[in-house]
Amino acid sequence: MNKLSTQDRVQILNALSEGIGINAASRITGKSKNTILKLLADAGEACALYQDRTMRKLTIKKVQVDEIWSFIGMKQKNVPADDENGNGDCYTFTAIDPETKLMPCWLVGTRSRECAYEFMDDLASRLAVRVQLSTDGLRVYPEAVEHAFKGKVDYGVLNKTYADEGLKESKRRYSPATMTSCEKLRVYGNPDADHISTSHVERANLSMRMGMRRFTRLTNAFSKKLQNHMHAVSFYFMVYNFVKIHTSIKTTPAMEAGVADFLWDMEDIVMMMDTMGQ
Repeated sequence: MNKLSTQDRVQILNALSEGIGINAASRITGKSKNTILKLLADAGEACALYQDRTMRKLTIKKVQVDEIWSFIGMKQKNVPADDENGNGDCYTFTAIDPETKLMPCWLVGTRSRECAYEFMDDLASRLAVRVQLSTDGLRVYPEAVEHAFKGKVDYGVLNKTYADEGLKESKRRYSPATMTSCEKLRVYGNPDADHISTSHVERANLSMRMGMRRFTRLTNAFSKKLQNHMHAVSFYFMVYNFVKIHTSIKTTPAMEAGVADFLWDMEDIVMMMDTMGQ
């Protein structure tokens, strides 16, 4: 099979980084759908490996954690009992430093105790200093935080109450709920109440939904395969952390956090992919 040129790969990845779908990228670049999916898989694997190696011994001081919903193949209610392809509800756990805007890790899985434990273990392993951690009121978080940080964290929970909590979750996904109250709770350590918040990570998750076509609600652009979904998420975070300048800090999150010392562009990602593939 002929290898795409650097220019062709840069063109395709630039198109994908703007949030368009695979079919649209195929029409714009003139490359086949299979070619684009293969490039996305290669980019996703390389980006995941590079960030896993790079996001270590971080000195960030605050972290906010949340989850963002999507689905693979079909809605959860339509998944057959014998499905083994990972179809149905899919949650991506995300974390952000509200000061540097760095998103140091993520996990694609389910909204389960096992995934929360794995995600918090991964997050804790990347930090070099004690942090203030904020999450929402998801019940699995306190145990997962205790298991990962062994109490060496200033952890607070933001509990929100909504007027329409009686509605099914599937209905709440497509219309904003009305928040009636919120409560800040200290769980471990001595968190600063003024910084117990999930506002930054929720806004970052909104950018994810706008920046990846497969996260767009009420369309047929959803991910058809779990692996492709994971590759797209890994590539998104690489572009977010290293390539795109964040408007609030006037640089990239990776540079602001001291993880990178130069501004990446898409050709740098292609070069990194070639290096990782050797």
